[in-house]
Amino acid sequence: MSRGITLRQVAPNAVTAMALCFGLTAIRYGISGDWERAVAAIIFAGVLDGIDGRIARLLHADSRFGAELDSLSDAIAFGVSPALILYLWSLEAMPRFGWIVCLVLALSCALRLARFNAMIDVEEQPRKAAGFLTGVPAPAGAGLALLPLYAWFITSMDIFRDWRLVAPWIVITALLMISNVPTLGWKRMRVPPAWRLFAILLAGVFAASLMVAPWHALLALTLGYVALIPVGMISYARVKRRLAGASMPLQADG
Repeated sequence: MSRGITLRQVAPNAVTAMALCFGLTAIRYGISGDWERAVAAIIFAGVLDGIDGRIARLLHADSRFGAELDSLSDAIAFGVSPALILYLWSLEAMPRFGWIVCLVLALSCALRLARFNAMIDVEEQPRKAAGFLTGVPAPAGAGLALLPLYAWFITSMDIFRDWRLVAPWIVITALLMISNVPTLGWKRMRVPPAWRLFAILLAGVFAASLMVAPWHALLALTLGYVALIPVGMISYARVKRRLAGASMPLQADG
């Protein structure tokens, strides 16, 4: 007789389902033209996506089902939803190719997630072992794609809504998601001991800024992430050189 499953096993998948629902709700707000709530729903989905995996590991409730559900949720919340919102907000005015650009973002997100799933069972992943990711993760990609909206919320300037600016930015974001560019993972982001108090202060100020001036805070966070992309590339190049040097056989003298 089946005794059912525990709440411990259900909790992380429930959080993933909540992220999926926030992503779908963002589309609903986008259709009605409530852009701020649409973007906020995707941000909430990103927050939930960031904690569901940690909850699963904390409760020892990791499962293949959870991994598949997480990827499906990410494809909708960070691929389909941002693409549709950006299309309704700006790309609809782009002659002929607006919908194509929308599809590029959604498809790139799906391809990135498919690549990630295909690598789950691969034991040797040098980048992952060193604390790096390949390409921009789906939640970060959604945040990058929505950057013109943050700027528009702050300034109300129509230039940020112009498809001539939005379309190239979306294509660049989509290419970053499916690229082989090494980006910094959480394990690689370390704070020097001397900067610890400053980092805590900065985190507190950022949290308060999300309540007082959310779009300014998100714009600053997104620009900061963009600045970290070349840092990740340089850092990984150094790691590769160090590993290559360590693996070279020592030559005998004379």
